[in-house]
Order: sequence, then C-alpha cells, then structure tokens
Amino acid sequence: MFFSVIIPVYNRPSEIFELLTSLKNQTYFDFEVILVEDGSSIKSDQVAAQFESILSIRYFFRKNQGQGFARNFGMNQAKGDFFVILDSDVILPPDYLRVLNDAIHERKLDAYGGPDAAAADFSNLQKAMDFAMTSFWTTGGIRGKLKNPSKYQARGFNMGVSRALFEKIGGFVDPNRGEDIEWSIRIKKSGFKLELIEEAFVYHKRKNTLWSFAKQAFSFGRNRVNVSRFHPEAIKLVHWLPTFFLLFLISIILNALFFHFLLIPHLLILGVWAGLVITTSSWKYQSILVGILALLTSIIQLCGYGAGLVVELFRKGVKN
Repeated sequence: MFFSVIIPVYNRPSEIFELLTSLKNQTYFDFEVILVEDGSSIKSDQVAAQFESILSIRYFFRKNQGQGFARNFGMNQAKGDFFVILDSDVILPPDYLRVLNDAIHERKLDAYGGPDAAAADFSNLQKAMDFAMTSFWTTGGIRGKLKNPSKYQARGFNMGVSRALFEKIGGFVDPNRGEDIEWSIRIKKSGFKLELIEEAFVYHKRKNTLWSFAKQAFSFGRNRVNVSRFHPEAIKLVHWLPTFFLLFLISIILNALFFHFLLIPHLLILGVWAGLVITTSSWKYQSILVGILALLTSIIQLCGYGAGLVVELFRKGVKN
C-alpha cells in the first residue's frame, strides 16, 4: 500500500525536523510526505528541503485557514491509496507505517485512529500531561485502550482514511474545533469501517506549559459542544464526568465553609482518587516526581474540560 502522510504545520519548524527524521527512519518505505504550511510566519520550507534527497516530500504554503482545511488541501494533493494524518508535534516509532499497513489489510479498514504515548526521553511535565490525557483515572482510557476498537473516535494527531473514503464523503468541515471528532462520527455514519489500531501509537511531544495545557483542555470541552452542532448525540455521559469532577471540587470548598459534616467524606473520596493517580503514574513512568505532576495535570485537564463544556453549552443556549 502506498501512503500519503499529510502534515499541517504552523510556526513549528523544530517539531517538523523531529517528525521528518522519524519518517526517514521508518522500516516501511512506500510513502510520500505532504507538508502543508498553514500561513506560518516561521516557515518550515528549509527544514523540508533538508529531507528532499531522503524522502519523497512536497511542501506547500497557503494562507492560514486552520488545520482541518490544511489537511483537506493536503489530501487533495496526495497520490497515495491511503492518507495518514499527523500533527506536527508527534514522533513515529520506526515500525509505525509497517504496523499500519498490516493492520489495515488484515482488518480491512477504511479508516483508523491511533493512540499517543510519551517517549522515555520526554520531560517530566510532558509525561505528566500524557498521563492526564490517556489515563483511565482521567479520560477513562477512551484515547487509546478500548475493548471494542470500533467505538474509537479518531483524533487528528494520529488518524487516517482511504482515498476512496475521502472521495466519497469529503474531508473536514471545520478548521479547528473538534473537526477530527466530527469526521470520525461522519465516517461511521456513512458505513465505513473505522477502528482503533492500538499498536499504531505515536509519541506526542506536547510543548505546553501548565497554563497552555489548561487552555487546551478548556478548548477541548468547548469543541465537544461544537461537534454536537453536526451530531447531537456527540455529548454522552462520559463527556460530563469532568464537569461532575469540577462540581465535586467546588462542593469541597463549600463544605469547608458551610457544611463541615460533609467535608471529611468528600476529602476521603478525593484522597483515594489522588492516591490512585499518583501511584499509577509513578509506576508507569518510574518517577514519583512525574506522579506528583500527574496529579496536578489531571486536575487541570478535568476542570478545564468540564468548564469548557459548560461554558460553551451556556453560550449555545444564549445564542439560540
């Protein structure tokens, strides 16, 4: 199978260098790279030029319109049988494309999504953010570990579709507001087979600070509401859990001020959850420091997402 790897980029040449290096080191060679510069002021053209003798790579610069539409542009330029869509801040294990090729053929997939992970050389904060985004205790494992892989909703940092699918239903309909989730739902509604390929993981090298991570979590909550414009069933009980967590934390503060008899049981519940987060993350990354940071990033992730969901639902209600 011939893959077209589609990569939108905005002001991140150093990330592109790492990603292209990981593509250079693939054990599967039948692919091209489509790099779409989405109106960057700090361009990646010189980085792309460094790989022209090593990779089959084409570089395009276009006016900024958002990552969803940049991906659409890349797919329209692609020559492959299957399009692999990646974010610029990921790094691929050497067997990524080989694993992908085997799984697509064996499972007869029209589309796929893959999980993300933290590499051993990532910073402690990056590992903590990885835990907050992928752990059972924060997201329920919905980003990478499911008993039924067909229930997976692919994310734009690591997903792909066949050319036939793209030509049939088109690409992204929104530039950057949960456009990948919307596409995943539309793909399944159209009768195509989309599943999680758990082995096709990428190392997601997030560059966030704690503040930018909080803003990102808030935007993820808002994005889920935006997806519901196209698919009203997109908001399920699991997506309300971060809001319930936020309300639970607020209730602890209120109990401390007014309802002291409820404070201890609530603190016990919070303490058990915090202990599970610290223990699980410390064991996973073999670092108690990561465990402590993971508790902080987990609280930020849940509260940010929960607040974003409520705020956007309120705005939607006011607008309507």
